[in-house]
Amino acid sequence: MAYRDGTALVEKDQVEAGLLKLQEAIAQDPGNAQYRATYLQARDRAIMRYLDQAERLTAEGQRELALQNIQRVLALNPQNERARMALRALDMGERHDRLLADAAALADKKEFDGARAKLEAVLSEKPDQPRARALQREIAEKNPPNGGENALAKAYKQPITIEFREAPLKQVFDVISRRSGLNFVFDKDVKADTRTTIMLRNSTVESAVYYLLMTNQLEQQVMDANTILIYPNIAAKLKEYQETVVKTFYLANAEAKLVANTLKTILKSRDVVADEKLNLVIMRDNADAVRLAEKIVAVQDMAEPEVMLEVEILEVKRSSLMQLGVAWPTSVTLAPLVTGEGSKITLNDLDNLNRRTLSITGISATATANRNASDSNLLANPRIRVRNKEKAKILIGDKVPVITTTVSPGTAGFAQESVSYVDVGLTLNAEPTIYLNNEVAIRISLEVSNLVSTIKTNSGTTAYQIGTRQASTMLQLKDGENQVLAGLINNEERKGGNRVPGLGDLPIVGRLFGTHSDDSQKTEIVLSITPRLVRNLQRPPADATEFSAGTEANFRRKPELSARTPVLLPQRGAPVPGTPADGAPASGAPAVQATPQESGTPAGVPLSTSQPGPASSVTQQPVQVLPVAPPPQTTVPPPATTAPPPAQNQ
Repeated sequence: MAYRDGTALVEKDQVEAGLLKLQEAIAQDPGNAQYRATYLQARDRAIMRYLDQAERLTAEGQRELALQNIQRVLALNPQNERARMALRALDMGERHDRLLADAAALADKKEFDGARAKLEAVLSEKPDQPRARALQREIAEKNPPNGGENALAKAYKQPITIEFREAPLKQVFDVISRRSGLNFVFDKDVKADTRTTIMLRNSTVESAVYYLLMTNQLEQQVMDANTILIYPNIAAKLKEYQETVVKTFYLANAEAKLVANTLKTILKSRDVVADEKLNLVIMRDNADAVRLAEKIVAVQDMAEPEVMLEVEILEVKRSSLMQLGVAWPTSVTLAPLVTGEGSKITLNDLDNLNRRTLSITGISATATANRNASDSNLLANPRIRVRNKEKAKILIGDKVPVITTTVSPGTAGFAQESVSYVDVGLTLNAEPTIYLNNEVAIRISLEVSNLVSTIKTNSGTTAYQIGTRQASTMLQLKDGENQVLAGLINNEERKGGNRVPGLGDLPIVGRLFGTHSDDSQKTEIVLSITPRLVRNLQRPPADATEFSAGTEANFRRKPELSARTPVLLPQRGAPVPGTPADGAPASGAPAVQATPQESGTPAGVPLSTSQPGPASSVTQQPVQVLPVAPPPQTTVPPPATTAPPPAQNQ
C-alpha cells in the first residue's frame, strides 16, 4: 500500500509526499528492487526539474524563488553537488550585485579607477557577467583608456611645469617631491652626482617621474600610496626589488597549452605552467606583465564558432522490366527406346528404327508476358551541429561483414578468420570553416554505395561486389543560404531477346517467334545543405586588440598623452594665481619655487627662461612649479630691462 500510494502521489506531482511513502515501502521491504528503483527514478527526475528551474530563475534574477528550489533539492539529497554549486553561485551573484552597485556609484562620481577595479573583481570570477560588461563599456566611453599608468594618489596627477639644465638628479626629485607630496627613496647605488636636463611645460608629475627614470636608466618600485623607491635599472637590482605576482587564468574555451605558449612567446615569461587537466594557466611575473597577460588571455579565451548543418538527402530510384514473347525450343533430342526386356540396344536394332522405336524430348514452348515497374524514394533529413574546422560524418546504410581467411605457413596449415565491416549506403562527410563575415565554407564529400552481387571464392569465402558513386566539393555559403547538389544519376538500360532464326526476323509476326526483355533502372541522388550559425566570433573592442606593451626591456607604459591646460608663468613680483595677496599659498594649490642656490645649479646656468636666447642675455628667474590656472593660454613675460638683484638679497 505504501508503494502504491507513493507512486500515485508522484504522478500527481506531490513529489515530496510520494518519496516519503516510497521510503516507507523500502523500510518495510529493504530487499525489493522494484521499490528502490522507483524511488531513485522519482527522486532523480524531481531533482533535475528543480535544478533546471533554479538555473532559469537565477538567470532571470529571481534569486528567492531559485533558492527555494535549491533547498528542495538539498532536502531530497543533501549531498547533491550540483545543488551546492548552485547555492554558491547565488552567493556569488549577490556579492557581484553589491560590487556592481558600488562600481556604478563610483562611475557616477567620475572615480573611474575605483569602478574599474570593482568590475575587474567581478569579471575575474565570471567573465560573461552581462551587467559588468555593459558597465565596463559605459565607463570606457566616458573615460577612454589612454595607455598611462594608474595614479598612486591624486597628487600623482597634479600639473607641473619644470625646467632644469644639467642639474643634480636628486635635486630635481626634491622639487617634484615638494610639488606633489610624494616621497622618493633612493638606492645606495644611485649616483648622487648624476646630472640631468628636463624641460616640461603643462605636464604632470607622473610624466616628469617617467621621463627622468627613462633617460637616466633608473627603475621605480611603489612602496605605498605616496612613496616610490628609485634604483638602477640593472638585472641584479631588478631581481632584488621588482615584486612579482602569481596569476591563475581559468580558461573556458582556449586550450591551456596554447595559451601558455602564447604568453611565453609574447611576454617572454619563463614561469608559466599549463595544467591541461583543469585547463588553467598559472603565471608568475611582474605586475605590468600580468596586466598585459590578462588582456591577451581575454582575447584568446573566446568560444569557438559553431554551425548547424541542415542536410536533406533524397534518393529516387525507378526500375522497369518488360518481358514479352514466346520461348520456342532451341533443340530436339531423338533417342531409341529401350526394349521391353531392358536389354541393351545393339547395332542390329538400329536397322529396325521407326516411329515406334524412337523417343523425342525437348519439344516445349513458353509464352511470356511480364511487366514489372517500381519506384522507391529514400528521404533523410539529418541536422548535425559541428564546431569550427571539425569533421562531421553522417552514415545512412548498413555495415556489410567481410570475412578474411589467413592461412599460416607450415605443416599444420592453421587457418584464421577475421571479420571486417564495409559501410554500404549513404555517407556524408562535412568540415565547415566559419568566417567573421557570417559565411561558412564547407568541404563536402558524398558517397553512395550499394551491394551489387555476392561472389564465392574457391575456398568458400564470400566476397561482395559494391557499386559506388562519389562526389567531393568545397563551397562557401552565407548564414541560412541553401545549396542543392544534384546530378549523381545512375541510368542503366538493358535489352535482350531470343528469336527463332528467320521467322523471328519477320516484322510484327516475328514477335511470335522469340522473346524480348527490356530492363531499365534509373537512380538519382539530390543533396540539399543549409548552414545556420549557432555562434560566431565577436570582434573585441579596439582597445582590447591593440594596446601599448612598453619597450623590449620593460613593460612599463607611458603616462597619458592627452593635452593639458597650459600653466601660467607669472612675472617677478606678481602674485601667483590661486594665492592670497600676502604670498601665502592658497589651500590645495601649493606653489614651489626653487632658486639656483636651492637646486644646486651652478652660477650662470638658467633654471627657467622667459624667452630663447643666449645664456648671457637671459634673465634668471626661479623655477615656478604651479598648478593649472585659467584661462587656457600661456603668458610669456617680456625680457627684463634691468639686472637681477644679487643672490644674497633674493
